[in-house]
Amino acid sequence: MGLFNFIKNAGAKIFGRKDKKADATGQAPVYTQEQLDSMKADELIGLVKGLGLKIDTLYVAVEDDIATVAGETATLSEKEKVILAIGNVTGIAQVDDQIKVVGVESEEAVIEQAESVFHTVVSGDSLSKISKKYYGDYMKYMIIFEANKPMLKDVDLIYPGQVLRIPSLA
Repeated sequence: MGLFNFIKNAGAKIFGRKDKKADATGQAPVYTQEQLDSMKADELIGLVKGLGLKIDTLYVAVEDDIATVAGETATLSEKEKVILAIGNVTGIAQVDDQIKVVGVESEEAVIEQAESVFHTVVSGDSLSKISKKYYGDYMKYMIIFEANKPMLKDVDLIYPGQVLRIPSLA
């Protein structure tokens, strides 16, 4: 649990896509900051659910550019994916992680629980270049790709400012 930093102006643009329509008077709706934050939280919940990430009792609150996320998940990797899915959204600068990992029962599950390193993509990065940096081998890029599914859909589609999970090989 803790506070994770992201680049506020990088990431998926999901906020406000539904609210562009004017009302009957021709005026765009006017919302309070509290209403906007509530709508952002709802959109982030929809994003996490849409990605099929497995988290029970998901709760998201947004205040300005900070998203607080809570819930329960069975694995550390799923927890990290939820944090990254929310943090890699334009307008979110920090994610306050309140997610609990529950249900670790087997030795395999404990091995799977090794904390990942987070890497912020810079111009010129590729998954193979990132793989070389962390694993010493360009060819292990698929480990990074698989660790960031379903947020990544193609090995060639990463962008500066995006934060990726780099799982431990131990």
